[in-house]
Amino acid sequence: MAEKNTKPEETKRKEEEEFNEEDLGEPIAQGTGIPPGMSADKFNEILKMFQQQMAMQDIPDREKAKKWEEYLFWKTQPVPKFDEDIDSEGPIEHKKLEDVRPTPYNLPAEYEWSDVDIENPEHIQEVYDLLYENYVEDDDATFRFKYSASFLDWALKPPGWQKSWYPCVRVAATGKMVAFISAIPTSIQLRANDQIKAVEINFLCVHKKLRSKRLAPVLIKEITRRVNQKDIWQALYTAGVVLPSPVSTCRYYHRPLNWTKLYEIGFSAIPPNQTAASMVARYTLPKEVPLKVRAMTKDDVKAVHPILQNYLSAASEMSQHFSEEEVAHWFVDPISDEKNDDKIVYSYVVEEDGKVIDFFSFYKLDHTVLKEWATESNLRAAYGFYYATSSLSSAKARQDRVKELIGSAVILANNLGFEVYNELTLLDNPSHLDDLKFGCGDGYLNYYLFNYRAQPVHGGLDKQKALEQLDGKGVGVIML
Repeated sequence: MAEKNTKPEETKRKEEEEFNEEDLGEPIAQGTGIPPGMSADKFNEILKMFQQQMAMQDIPDREKAKKWEEYLFWKTQPVPKFDEDIDSEGPIEHKKLEDVRPTPYNLPAEYEWSDVDIENPEHIQEVYDLLYENYVEDDDATFRFKYSASFLDWALKPPGWQKSWYPCVRVAATGKMVAFISAIPTSIQLRANDQIKAVEINFLCVHKKLRSKRLAPVLIKEITRRVNQKDIWQALYTAGVVLPSPVSTCRYYHRPLNWTKLYEIGFSAIPPNQTAASMVARYTLPKEVPLKVRAMTKDDVKAVHPILQNYLSAASEMSQHFSEEEVAHWFVDPISDEKNDDKIVYSYVVEEDGKVIDFFSFYKLDHTVLKEWATESNLRAAYGFYYATSSLSSAKARQDRVKELIGSAVILANNLGFEVYNELTLLDNPSHLDDLKFGCGDGYLNYYLFNYRAQPVHGGLDKQKALEQLDGKGVGVIML
């Protein structure tokens, strides 16, 4: 159901952002790095031009995709072709339980199937080791994701998880894990269609030395078989590469929190006509959060659940439909101490007259810095997760409130020691990314539906891949 679930290629970021002196942080003025004799307006104009130029680089294009005939595996799967005329939305294939293969797919003789027991710390450590050494890196091998044991426990055990949905491949002679894939249950709301009972496919990983063995297609077919055995026939997955055929494409944006650290490790660069001092000044944040927020607890789940569902319905065309149990799992970390290194998800609520009216969240996913010349070995990254507001009287009211929520999230993340805050161009994010000083990265994320034909969902970008906000038309699913 999925090939490599590529995350953003976060390497040598050019600073593509523009100045906006009314944003969070201290105003930019003479004495903070603007070249002598240059007005602030001119400085802003140069930065804007630089951002637009950078935004047009390395844009994934379906024209750059291979021809349909060249996708030897995917052309055998129930996925739409590129530019296929879609008259109606719905399943591509209709099968029954009796059609499901009863036995696992064959592997080369030297390998064998095994089930990962995700409640066994030793198994989780094996998955961690496999992912750490072989999963996602940027093209220049500068950064690698660190999926900690606590992160995997959170990501792989939502309500309804199934023991059989974590198959791995081992070397028969040694038992060494060399490939892995996972599925977790979900329910997708796509426009006015019936809810789609589905799974999210993630963490497809094959050992680097075995990429020529074509284990990935076998893993995909095997997880499909196991999911089908539970009478589930659709899946959602993401990839940085272009496959047949994306239902949406979003772009990663990054808000520097510790610009000096990002520069020193090669994540950020100094744009033309700027200095390190001007960049530090630009990204300086206040310590005080403008909204009165507090950490979300289990007692808030019943209040947050309808706020989240109503918001997703208003702000997106394709979203996850949450149960109360899922809200509790995804947003209430069992670790309440925000300074505990094992804490993964940070969620907050806003109250008015004792009633919860808004909520927002982000999660931690650190990166290992691989370059020998780097002065630091770890990048502490926050990823924007779900948020919701009760301010739904109009699109502007909703987006203005979301901007306040994310502005608060950025300050909180900075106060907690995070060094960069990442978001995708989904939900209402395009309306605040520029104002909150996010800059476009070079990573794109394509969304795919397996065995489901659907009209495209807007990914927050126009045809030139510039930010575009279409009210209520965006993506409302955030995959880890």
